Amino acid sequence: MSAEIICVGTELLLGDILNSNSQFLAQELAALGIPHYYQTVVGDNIGRLQQVLAIASERSTILIFTGGLGPTPDDLTTEAIAKFFGAPLIEEPDVIEDITQKFARRGRQLTTNNRKQALIPEGAQVLPNLNGTAPGIIWKPRADLSILTFPGVPREMNQMWRDTAVPYLKSQGWGKEIVYSRMLRFWGIGESALAEKVAPFFDLTNPTVAPYASKGQVRLRVSARAASESEAQQFIEPVAQKLQEIGGINYFGTDTDTLASVVGQLLTAASETLSVAESCTGGGIGSMITSVPGSSNYFLGGIIAYDNAVKTGVLGVNSSDLKAMGAVSKVVAEQMATGVRSLLSSTWSLSITGIAGPGGNTDTKPVGLVYIGLAGPDGILECYKYTLGQHRSRSDLRHISACYALDRLRCKLLSR
Repeated sequence: MSAEIICVGTELLLGDILNSNSQFLAQELAALGIPHYYQTVVGDNIGRLQQVLAIASERSTILIFTGGLGPTPDDLTTEAIAKFFGAPLIEEPDVIEDITQKFARRGRQLTTNNRKQALIPEGAQVLPNLNGTAPGIIWKPRADLSILTFPGVPREMNQMWRDTAVPYLKSQGWGKEIVYSRMLRFWGIGESALAEKVAPFFDLTNPTVAPYASKGQVRLRVSARAASESEAQQFIEPVAQKLQEIGGINYFGTDTDTLASVVGQLLTAASETLSVAESCTGGGIGSMITSVPGSSNYFLGGIIAYDNAVKTGVLGVNSSDLKAMGAVSKVVAEQMATGVRSLLSSTWSLSITGIAGPGGNTDTKPVGLVYIGLAGPDGILECYKYTLGQHRSRSDLRHISACYALDRLRCKLLSR
Protein backbone atom coordinates (compact mmCIF):
# COMPACT_ATOMS: atom_id res chain seq x y z
CA MET A 1 0.00 0.00 0.00
CA SER A 2 1.37 3.37 -1.01
CA ALA A 3 0.17 6.79 -2.08
CA GLU A 4 1.15 8.90 -5.06
CA ILE A 5 0.83 12.68 -5.36
CA ILE A 6 -0.12 14.05 -8.79
CA CYS A 7 -0.10 17.83 -9.16
CA VAL A 8 -1.83 19.19 -12.24
CA GLY A 9 -1.09 22.55 -13.83
CA THR A 10 1.02 23.90 -16.65
CA GLU A 11 1.87 26.86 -14.41
CA LEU A 12 3.71 24.43 -12.12
CA LEU A 13 5.77 23.08 -15.00
CA LEU A 14 6.68 26.61 -16.06
CA GLY A 15 7.73 27.52 -12.54
CA ASP A 16 5.20 30.33 -12.26
CA ILE A 17 3.82 28.89 -9.02
CA LEU A 18 5.70 27.22 -6.17
CA ASN A 19 4.35 23.72 -5.65
CA SER A 20 3.71 23.89 -1.90
CA ASN A 21 0.84 21.39 -2.15
CA SER A 22 3.18 18.44 -2.69
CA GLN A 23 5.20 19.36 0.38
CA PHE A 24 2.07 19.67 2.52
CA LEU A 25 0.67 16.35 1.32
CA ALA A 26 3.99 14.55 1.78
CA GLN A 27 4.17 15.73 5.38
CA GLU A 28 0.56 14.75 5.99
CA LEU A 29 1.05 11.28 4.51
CA ALA A 30 4.08 10.77 6.74
CA ALA A 31 2.05 11.81 9.77
CA LEU A 32 -0.51 9.14 8.84
CA GLY A 33 2.19 6.54 8.29
CA ILE A 34 1.19 6.13 4.63
CA PRO A 35 4.27 5.56 2.47
CA HIS A 36 4.56 7.36 -0.82
CA TYR A 37 7.28 6.79 -3.38
CA TYR A 38 6.32 8.97 -6.33
CA GLN A 39 5.28 12.54 -7.07
CA THR A 40 4.31 13.72 -10.53
CA VAL A 41 3.67 17.16 -12.02
CA VAL A 42 1.71 17.14 -15.27
CA GLY A 43 0.37 19.94 -17.43
CA ASP A 44 -3.24 20.69 -18.33
CA ASN A 45 -3.49 18.10 -21.09
CA ILE A 46 -6.00 15.26 -21.00
CA GLY A 47 -3.77 12.86 -22.94
CA ARG A 48 -0.81 13.32 -20.64
CA LEU A 49 -3.06 13.13 -17.59
CA GLN A 50 -4.27 9.73 -18.75
CA GLN A 51 -0.69 8.59 -19.38
CA VAL A 52 0.13 9.50 -15.79
CA LEU A 53 -2.97 7.64 -14.60
CA ALA A 54 -1.99 4.52 -16.53
CA ILE A 55 1.33 4.35 -14.69
CA ALA A 56 0.22 5.57 -11.26
CA SER A 57 -2.85 3.33 -11.00
CA GLU A 58 -0.66 0.24 -11.40
CA ARG A 59 2.02 1.11 -8.84
CA SER A 60 0.09 2.96 -6.11
CA THR A 61 -3.11 2.31 -4.18
CA ILE A 62 -3.96 5.91 -3.29
CA LEU A 63 -3.79 8.61 -5.96
CA ILE A 64 -3.99 12.19 -4.68
CA PHE A 65 -4.61 14.87 -7.30
CA THR A 66 -4.34 18.62 -6.79
CA GLY A 67 -5.31 21.21 -9.40
CA GLY A 68 -7.39 21.18 -12.55
CA LEU A 69 -10.82 21.33 -10.88
CA GLY A 70 -11.81 24.86 -11.88
CA PRO A 71 -14.42 26.05 -14.41
CA THR A 72 -12.10 26.93 -17.31
CA PRO A 73 -11.43 24.76 -20.38
CA ASP A 74 -7.93 23.84 -19.17
CA ASP A 75 -9.31 22.34 -15.92
CA LEU A 76 -9.35 18.72 -17.02
CA THR A 77 -8.57 16.56 -14.00
CA THR A 78 -12.04 15.17 -13.30
CA GLU A 79 -12.78 14.59 -16.99
CA ALA A 80 -9.49 12.77 -17.52
CA ILE A 81 -10.04 10.48 -14.53
CA ALA A 82 -13.60 9.61 -15.57
CA LYS A 83 -12.59 8.88 -19.17
CA PHE A 84 -9.66 6.71 -18.11
CA PHE A 85 -11.90 4.46 -16.02
CA GLY A 86 -14.82 4.61 -18.45
CA ALA A 87 -17.22 6.27 -16.01
CA PRO A 88 -19.86 8.82 -17.04
CA LEU A 89 -19.85 12.27 -15.47
CA ILE A 90 -22.97 13.01 -13.43
CA GLU A 91 -24.07 16.50 -12.39
CA GLU A 92 -24.38 16.62 -8.61
CA PRO A 93 -27.36 18.82 -7.55
CA ASP A 94 -25.93 19.53 -4.08
CA VAL A 95 -22.80 20.96 -5.65
CA ILE A 96 -24.85 23.20 -7.95
CA GLU A 97 -26.76 24.47 -4.93
CA ASP A 98 -23.54 25.07 -2.97
CA ILE A 99 -21.92 27.04 -5.81
CA THR A 100 -25.11 29.04 -6.38
CA GLN A 101 -25.27 30.08 -2.73
CA LYS A 102 -21.61 31.04 -2.64
CA PHE A 103 -22.01 33.16 -5.78
CA ALA A 104 -25.11 34.82 -4.33
CA ARG A 105 -23.21 35.85 -1.21
CA ARG A 106 -20.69 37.55 -3.48
CA GLY A 107 -23.37 39.21 -5.58
CA ARG A 108 -22.70 36.97 -8.57
CA GLN A 109 -24.78 34.56 -10.62
CA LEU A 110 -23.94 30.98 -11.53
CA THR A 111 -22.57 30.79 -15.07
CA THR A 112 -22.60 27.86 -17.49
CA ASN A 113 -18.91 27.14 -17.13
CA ASN A 114 -19.21 26.91 -13.34
CA ARG A 115 -21.68 24.04 -13.72
CA LYS A 116 -18.71 22.02 -14.95
CA GLN A 117 -17.46 21.90 -11.36
CA ALA A 118 -20.55 19.92 -10.35
CA LEU A 119 -19.71 17.03 -12.69
CA ILE A 120 -18.29 14.01 -10.89
CA PRO A 121 -17.71 10.40 -11.99
CA GLU A 122 -20.65 8.11 -11.35
CA GLY A 123 -20.19 6.42 -7.98
CA ALA A 124 -17.78 9.01 -6.61
CA GLN A 125 -18.31 10.83 -3.32
CA VAL A 126 -18.13 14.63 -3.22
CA LEU A 127 -15.26 16.05 -1.17
CA PRO A 128 -16.75 19.39 -0.05
CA ASN A 129 -14.89 22.67 -0.37
CA LEU A 130 -15.92 25.18 2.30
CA ASN A 131 -13.65 27.95 1.05
CA GLY A 132 -14.10 27.75 -2.72
CA THR A 133 -16.39 26.60 -5.50
CA ALA A 134 -14.40 23.60 -6.74
CA PRO A 135 -15.25 20.41 -4.83
CA GLY A 136 -13.08 17.34 -4.96
CA ILE A 137 -13.96 13.69 -5.09
CA ILE A 138 -13.24 10.51 -3.18
CA TRP A 139 -13.64 7.53 -5.47
CA LYS A 140 -12.78 3.85 -5.62
CA PRO A 141 -12.89 2.96 -9.31
CA ARG A 142 -11.38 -0.41 -8.31
CA ALA A 143 -11.37 -2.31 -5.05
CA ASP A 144 -7.61 -1.81 -4.74
CA LEU A 145 -7.49 1.87 -5.73
CA SER A 146 -8.66 5.11 -4.08
CA ILE A 147 -8.59 8.47 -5.84
CA LEU A 148 -8.85 11.80 -4.04
CA THR A 149 -8.91 15.12 -5.88
CA PHE A 150 -8.40 18.63 -4.51
CA PRO A 151 -8.30 22.13 -5.98
CA GLY A 152 -4.87 23.64 -6.43
CA VAL A 153 -5.47 26.58 -4.06
CA PRO A 154 -3.47 25.61 -0.94
CA ARG A 155 -5.87 27.13 1.60
CA GLU A 156 -8.80 25.23 0.11
CA MET A 157 -6.88 22.00 -0.31
CA ASN A 158 -5.43 22.01 3.21
CA GLN A 159 -8.81 22.29 4.91
CA MET A 160 -10.44 19.73 2.63
CA TRP A 161 -7.63 17.30 3.37
CA ARG A 162 -7.89 17.64 7.13
CA ASP A 163 -11.70 17.83 7.36
CA THR A 164 -12.63 15.02 4.97
CA ALA A 165 -9.69 13.14 3.48
CA VAL A 166 -7.93 12.26 6.72
CA PRO A 167 -11.08 10.77 8.34
CA TYR A 168 -11.75 8.82 5.14
CA LEU A 169 -8.24 7.38 4.99
CA LYS A 170 -8.39 6.38 8.63
CA SER A 171 -11.79 4.74 8.08
CA GLN A 172 -10.20 2.60 5.37
CA GLY A 173 -7.66 1.26 7.83
CA TRP A 174 -4.80 3.50 6.80
CA GLY A 175 -2.97 5.63 9.31
CA LYS A 176 -2.69 2.92 12.00
CA GLU A 177 1.00 3.70 12.16
CA ILE A 178 2.60 7.10 11.96
CA VAL A 179 5.97 8.36 10.80
CA TYR A 180 7.34 10.91 13.22
CA SER A 181 10.50 12.90 12.56
CA ARG A 182 12.91 15.03 14.49
CA MET A 183 15.22 17.44 12.66
CA LEU A 184 18.65 18.04 14.19
CA ARG A 185 20.35 21.25 13.04
CA PHE A 186 24.08 21.95 12.70
CA TRP A 187 26.20 24.94 11.75
CA GLY A 188 29.91 25.31 11.06
CA ILE A 189 30.42 21.84 9.61
CA GLY A 190 29.98 20.69 6.02
CA GLU A 191 27.50 18.02 4.98
CA SER A 192 30.21 15.58 3.88
CA ALA A 193 32.20 16.05 7.09
CA LEU A 194 29.17 15.47 9.30
CA ALA A 195 28.00 12.55 7.15
CA GLU A 196 31.38 10.87 7.59
CA LYS A 197 31.15 11.23 11.36
CA VAL A 198 27.67 9.72 11.57
CA ALA A 199 27.93 7.25 8.66
CA PRO A 200 26.96 4.11 10.69
CA PHE A 201 23.61 5.68 11.55
CA PHE A 202 22.57 5.78 7.88
CA ASP A 203 22.20 1.99 7.96
CA LEU A 204 19.46 2.09 10.60
CA THR A 205 15.96 1.01 9.51
CA ASN A 206 13.76 2.28 12.36
CA PRO A 207 14.52 5.03 13.06
CA THR A 208 16.17 6.13 9.85
CA VAL A 209 18.69 8.97 9.55
CA ALA A 210 19.08 11.18 6.47
CA PRO A 211 21.26 14.27 5.85
CA TYR A 212 20.24 17.54 4.20
CA ALA A 213 22.17 20.74 3.54
CA SER A 214 21.12 24.24 2.50
CA LYS A 215 22.83 27.63 2.67
CA GLY A 216 25.50 26.57 5.12
CA GLN A 217 23.20 24.66 7.47
CA VAL A 218 23.31 20.87 7.72
CA ARG A 219 20.36 18.89 9.05
CA LEU A 220 19.93 15.29 10.10
CA ARG A 221 16.36 14.02 9.95
CA VAL A 222 15.66 11.15 12.33
CA SER A 223 12.38 9.39 11.46
CA ALA A 224 10.63 6.51 13.18
CA ARG A 225 7.57 4.46 12.27
CA ALA A 226 5.41 3.51 15.24
CA ALA A 227 1.86 3.15 16.50
CA SER A 228 1.96 6.53 18.25
CA GLU A 229 4.03 9.68 18.47
CA SER A 230 5.21 8.82 21.97
CA GLU A 231 6.42 5.39 20.84
CA ALA A 232 8.20 6.95 17.85
CA GLN A 233 9.92 9.42 20.17
CA GLN A 234 11.20 6.52 22.25
CA PHE A 235 12.83 5.09 19.12
CA ILE A 236 14.27 8.46 18.13
CA GLU A 237 15.56 9.75 21.46
CA PRO A 238 18.68 7.56 21.95
CA VAL A 239 19.75 8.00 18.33
CA ALA A 240 19.21 11.76 18.44
CA GLN A 241 21.24 12.03 21.64
CA LYS A 242 24.18 10.21 20.08
CA LEU A 243 24.02 12.37 16.95
CA GLN A 244 24.00 15.53 19.06
CA GLU A 245 27.02 14.29 21.01
CA ILE A 246 28.90 13.57 17.79
CA GLY A 247 27.98 16.99 16.39
CA GLY A 248 29.31 18.72 19.51
CA ILE A 249 29.40 22.51 19.34
CA ASN A 250 28.19 22.36 15.72
CA TYR A 251 24.80 21.09 16.88
CA PHE A 252 22.65 24.11 17.68
CA GLY A 253 19.02 23.04 17.79
CA THR A 254 16.10 20.83 16.87
CA ASP A 255 13.05 21.11 14.63
CA THR A 256 11.97 24.78 14.51
CA ASP A 257 15.04 26.15 16.30
CA THR A 258 17.07 28.76 14.44
CA LEU A 259 20.43 30.30 15.22
CA ALA A 260 18.60 33.49 16.12
CA SER A 261 16.13 31.77 18.45
CA VAL A 262 18.88 29.80 20.20
CA VAL A 263 20.95 32.96 20.69
CA GLY A 264 17.84 34.61 22.10
CA GLN A 265 17.34 31.77 24.57
CA LEU A 266 20.94 32.07 25.77
CA LEU A 267 20.74 35.84 26.15
CA THR A 268 17.45 35.58 28.01
CA ALA A 269 18.82 32.96 30.38
CA ALA A 270 21.75 35.26 31.21
CA SER A 271 19.62 38.44 31.34
CA GLU A 272 21.90 40.00 28.72
CA THR A 273 21.31 42.17 25.67
CA LEU A 274 22.54 42.47 22.10
CA SER A 275 23.05 45.17 19.49
CA VAL A 276 24.33 44.90 15.91
CA ALA A 277 26.18 47.02 13.38
CA GLU A 278 25.78 45.84 9.80
CA SER A 279 27.27 46.83 6.48
CA CYS A 280 27.07 44.19 3.75
CA THR A 281 24.13 42.34 5.32
CA GLY A 282 22.04 45.53 5.36
CA GLY A 283 19.97 44.58 8.40
CA GLY A 284 19.94 40.83 7.83
CA ILE A 285 21.13 39.96 11.33
CA GLY A 286 18.57 42.27 12.89
CA SER A 287 15.84 40.78 10.73
CA MET A 288 16.71 37.23 11.84
CA ILE A 289 16.76 38.27 15.48
CA THR A 290 13.47 40.17 15.39
CA SER A 291 11.70 37.33 13.58
CA VAL A 292 11.77 35.54 16.94
CA PRO A 293 8.81 36.39 19.20
CA GLY A 294 9.95 38.09 22.39
CA SER A 295 13.23 39.34 20.94
CA SER A 296 12.51 42.81 22.31
CA ASN A 297 13.49 41.42 25.72
CA TYR A 298 17.14 41.14 24.69
CA PHE A 299 17.66 42.89 21.35
CA LEU A 300 18.20 46.63 21.72
CA GLY A 301 18.61 47.55 18.07
CA GLY A 302 21.12 48.00 15.30
CA ILE A 303 22.87 50.40 12.96
CA ILE A 304 23.00 49.75 9.22
CA ALA A 305 26.31 51.44 8.48
CA TYR A 306 26.32 50.96 4.74
CA ASP A 307 28.04 54.23 3.91
CA ASN A 308 31.49 54.92 5.34
CA ALA A 309 30.23 58.23 6.72
CA VAL A 310 27.89 56.30 9.01
CA LYS A 311 30.74 54.06 10.13
CA THR A 312 32.78 57.07 11.17
CA GLY A 313 30.08 59.55 12.18
CA VAL A 314 27.77 57.22 14.10
CA LEU A 315 29.83 54.20 15.12
CA GLY A 316 33.06 56.06 15.70
CA VAL A 317 35.24 54.08 13.29
CA ASN A 318 38.60 55.80 12.94
CA SER A 319 38.72 57.54 9.55
CA SER A 320 42.45 56.94 9.22
CA ASP A 321 42.01 53.20 9.80
CA LEU A 322 39.13 53.16 7.36
CA LYS A 323 41.24 54.85 4.70
CA ALA A 324 44.31 52.71 5.30
CA MET A 325 42.65 49.29 5.70
CA GLY A 326 39.38 49.73 3.84
CA ALA A 327 35.84 49.16 5.01
CA VAL A 328 36.18 45.39 4.68
CA SER A 329 38.86 44.77 7.26
CA LYS A 330 39.49 43.39 10.74
CA VAL A 331 40.06 46.77 12.35
CA VAL A 332 36.86 48.25 10.96
CA ALA A 333 34.79 45.23 12.02
CA GLU A 334 36.17 45.50 15.54
CA GLN A 335 35.50 49.22 15.78
CA MET A 336 31.98 48.80 14.44
CA ALA A 337 31.30 46.22 17.17
CA THR A 338 32.70 48.36 19.99
CA GLY A 339 30.97 51.44 18.60
CA VAL A 340 27.46 50.02 18.51
CA ARG A 341 27.89 48.32 21.89
CA SER A 342 28.87 51.65 23.44
CA LEU A 343 26.19 53.58 21.57
CA LEU A 344 23.32 51.29 22.62
CA SER A 345 24.76 50.15 25.97
CA SER A 346 24.26 46.45 25.23
CA THR A 347 25.98 43.50 26.88
CA TRP A 348 27.06 42.06 23.54
CA SER A 349 27.37 43.36 20.01
CA LEU A 350 27.96 41.89 16.59
CA SER A 351 29.27 43.67 13.53
CA ILE A 352 29.67 42.56 9.96
CA THR A 353 31.40 44.04 6.93
CA GLY A 354 32.16 42.28 3.68
CA ILE A 355 31.88 42.07 -0.09
CA ALA A 356 28.60 40.49 -1.14
CA GLY A 357 29.16 41.08 -4.86
CA PRO A 358 28.72 40.59 -7.65
CA GLY A 359 31.08 43.58 -8.07
CA GLY A 360 33.40 45.49 -5.78
CA ASN A 361 36.02 42.79 -5.44
CA THR A 362 39.79 43.08 -5.84
CA ASP A 363 42.63 40.56 -5.96
CA THR A 364 43.16 40.90 -2.22
CA LYS A 365 39.50 41.30 -1.28
CA PRO A 366 37.36 38.95 -3.35
CA VAL A 367 33.61 38.59 -3.35
CA GLY A 368 32.68 36.51 -0.31
CA LEU A 369 35.27 38.04 2.02
CA VAL A 370 33.57 38.84 5.34
CA TYR A 371 34.75 40.11 8.71
CA ILE A 372 32.59 39.60 11.78
CA GLY A 373 33.25 41.53 14.97
CA LEU A 374 32.09 40.48 18.41
CA ALA A 375 32.33 42.67 21.49
CA GLY A 376 31.22 41.84 25.00
CA PRO A 377 31.79 42.34 28.72
CA ASP A 378 35.17 42.11 30.42
CA GLY A 379 36.97 43.54 27.41
CA ILE A 380 35.94 40.81 24.99
CA LEU A 381 36.70 41.88 21.42
CA GLU A 382 37.14 39.30 18.69
CA CYS A 383 37.08 39.29 14.92
CA TYR A 384 36.51 36.40 12.54
CA LYS A 385 37.46 36.31 8.89
CA TYR A 386 35.55 34.20 6.37
CA THR A 387 36.15 33.64 2.70
CA LEU A 388 32.79 32.28 1.58
CA GLY A 389 33.57 31.96 -2.12
CA GLN A 390 32.71 33.87 -5.26
CA HIS A 391 30.34 31.20 -6.59
CA ARG A 392 27.53 32.09 -4.21
CA SER A 393 24.77 34.57 -5.02
CA ARG A 394 24.62 37.95 -3.31
CA SER A 395 21.57 36.96 -1.27
CA ASP A 396 23.17 33.69 -0.17
CA LEU A 397 26.37 35.43 0.89
CA ARG A 398 24.42 37.94 2.96
CA HIS A 399 22.33 35.19 4.58
CA ILE A 400 25.28 32.93 5.37
CA SER A 401 27.31 35.85 6.73
CA ALA A 402 24.51 36.76 9.14
CA CYS A 403 24.25 33.13 10.25
CA TYR A 404 27.98 32.93 10.92
CA ALA A 405 27.73 36.06 13.07
CA LEU A 406 24.92 34.59 15.16
CA ASP A 407 26.73 31.29 15.45
CA ARG A 408 29.87 32.99 16.73
CA LEU A 409 27.88 34.66 19.46
CA ARG A 410 26.12 31.36 20.25
CA CYS A 411 29.45 29.59 20.68
CA LYS A 412 30.79 32.44 22.81
CA LEU A 413 27.78 32.37 25.11
CA LEU A 414 28.07 28.59 25.51
CA SER A 415 31.80 28.72 26.23
CA ARG A 416 31.54 30.79 29.41
